[in-house]
Order: sequence, then structure tokens, then C-alpha cells
Amino acid sequence: MVDVGAKSETHRIAIAQGSIRMKPATFSLVKTGTSKKGDVLGVARVAAIQAAKRTSELIPLCHPVPLTSVAIEFELDGKASRVTCRATVECVAKTGVEMEALTAVQVGLLTIYDMCKAVDRGMTMDDIRVIEKRGGKSGTYKAR
Repeated sequence: MVDVGAKSETHRIAIAQGSIRMKPATFSLVKTGTSKKGDVLGVARVAAIQAAKRTSELIPLCHPVPLTSVAIEFELDGKASRVTCRATVECVAKTGVEMEALTAVQVGLLTIYDMCKAVDRGMTMDDIRVIEKRGGKSGTYKAR
């Protein structure tokens, strides 16, 4: 791991997002909460939060970070049969939370896939990225 001992603790925020595309019929199941496995977005939200909290257990050289907030939002696009997951993760620490935000998004999308794969194995996940980062020595980053 990188030595962050000399760094100052600052308020840090990372926002990541990504999407999953599916068949219109699958999108309808997600939107209405009528999947055989239950409330897809509710379960995906909890999975994403858990993933953010356990990121350092999954990514070998990632520091454990004391998270102060994890918020997960889903945006549904019926025209494209797409669900976008956005994770906002915050902490007061010596290192940032980009990995926690990215992990939350990916696990949220994987959970949607898992809960719907019986009806649509062709779902695709894409555009997973950090869209904003604030705090720390390097300052603010916003994706274009």
C-alpha cells in the first residue's frame, strides 16, 4: 500500500456512475419491482452500500477508509431500457474514496444483472467511471 501517513485528513467525496442496458421487458420488471427475486433496485442499493464498505477487502492495495456517507441513486431510462447507478461516497480521511464509489456502482449493477439474468442474459454494463472527486491535495476533478 502507498504510505499516506504524512497526508492530512480532509473531507473527501467521490461520485461514480455506470449503466446497465437490458431488454424492454426486463426493464419493465425492474421498474415495477415485479422480478421473481423481488425488488431489484432495493436489493441493488443495499448491495452497493455493502460493497462500498468492504472495498478494501476486495481490492488488494486499497486502504480501509472510514466512510461517513454512502448514497446510491438509480435513474431509469425507459427509451433506452437502461438503469444508471450513481454512488456518492464521503469520508474524512488521508486518502480518497474513488475506489469505494466505483465498487459500489459495479456491485449495484452486478446485482441487477444477477436478479434479472433468468430472463435476460444479454444485459450489458458500461460507462462505469468516476464523474467527480473532491478533497485532498489534488483538489477537484469533474469528468467532461
